[in-house]
Amino acid sequence: MALALTPLSVPGDAGRLIAGLGDRAELHDLYDPTGSPVYHDLSVRDTHEVRELIAQVRRTPGDVLELAAGSGRLTLPLLALGRSVTALELSEGMLGLLAERLAESPARLRERCTPVHGDMSSFALGRRFDVIVLGTTTISLLDAAGRAGLYAAVREHLAPGGRFLLSTAEIAERADSGAQTDAEAVFEVTGAGGSDYRMHEYWPAGAETRTVTIFPAPIPDSGPVTVCTTTVGVLPADRLATELEQAGLSVLARHPLPAGGSRHHDVLLEAGVTA
Repeated sequence: MALALTPLSVPGDAGRLIAGLGDRAELHDLYDPTGSPVYHDLSVRDTHEVRELIAQVRRTPGDVLELAAGSGRLTLPLLALGRSVTALELSEGMLGLLAERLAESPARLRERCTPVHGDMSSFALGRRFDVIVLGTTTISLLDAAGRAGLYAAVREHLAPGGRFLLSTAEIAERADSGAQTDAEAVFEVTGAGGSDYRMHEYWPAGAETRTVTIFPAPIPDSGPVTVCTTTVGVLPADRLATELEQAGLSVLARHPLPAGGSRHHDVLLEAGVTA
């Protein structure tokens, strides 16, 4: 379902471009049934953080709970480790895409995956897991109350000696001049299916949120134009570490991840239940 458009729906040049399209613009959340295939197309071949996260999971034997599993970018590599994986995801569109990928996967992988429709900020699965994973800096989608719910649920579901692995974006130092000082960056990206996109990231210096808006590239001269957008928080690792400690989860290690872009780098936090 398209989102209601207002002059302030999307900030920056992306918002002005949407306004210029008028009634032709059909604005969708990046994770709704229309946006989910776009997200999948852009992310399915993205290997960012996969190697590092898999290396940490390998160190702790046992079953895995993956939160916000999406269309399976991390799910399939986790299954390839030989683990049983419970893949929790709120978006039904994403779960549908995950189901399609599992159906095309070997039975030895498919049979060890249990997809679950659920909210990462409030879930009760009635069992514990040796490893709980929240990748792709997805924790930035939650507000403070949502994160508190997430921590409580993780603590309830983490087995003794288990590990909670989550990634977050750290703010990179911005140069005094050049593209890094701009509030908005624009990228041309080709998805796994061959579709081209124009991606706007609006992130003013010091802002605690960033807005990503995706257009088809080039934008057609006539007819409807599907535009997908999402606004996520910027959560420094130190803030998350403090929140985790307050929730009874100690940060045991920080593992650097490859640069996520010119304006931020990522880190993988490894936490366990406080003794």
